[in-house]
Amino acid sequence: MTTTLPAATRIGHVHLKVADLERSLAFWRDILGFEETQRYGDGAVFLSVDGYHHHIALNTWQSAGATPPPPGHTGLFHVALLLPDRAALGTILRRLQEAGWPLTGASDHGVSEALYLDDPDGNGVEIYRDRPQNEWPRDAEGGLAMVTRRLDLDALLADAG
Repeated sequence: MTTTLPAATRIGHVHLKVADLERSLAFWRDILGFEETQRYGDGAVFLSVDGYHHHIALNTWQSAGATPPPPGHTGLFHVALLLPDRAALGTILRRLQEAGWPLTGASDHGVSEALYLDDPDGNGVEIYRDRPQNEWPRDAEGGLAMVTRRLDLDALLADAG
């Protein structure tokens, strides 16, 4: 019996409990650029990229008006959004800066470059781009040798065009 998933398996969508749908839409739709595909009553909204039914769902079914969980508790660390290239990552950085949205971090991991931030409900968000696999850092045995270095935000913005 096999215990591995098929190679084509992907994370299909993330469903987040939020306190205020409109506040969350101002972030996920208006700043990041997801498209609203459907509302489900007055308690949920589905968002996507490129016509997919939904990548992100937001709901207030059990969380309307709630506060984020306190530090030190279990829950979502972050949802990661993979962008196609460095220019797209720079464009998102520019949008975040124009909106005055604070980053919690920005790292070069050797295999990828990533921006870290929180959504309005304190859910962690990583927005990143992968480098081509032939550029990934390797150790002497050929294994991955990921790192965490400071990401040059000025250079990233310059590459956005």
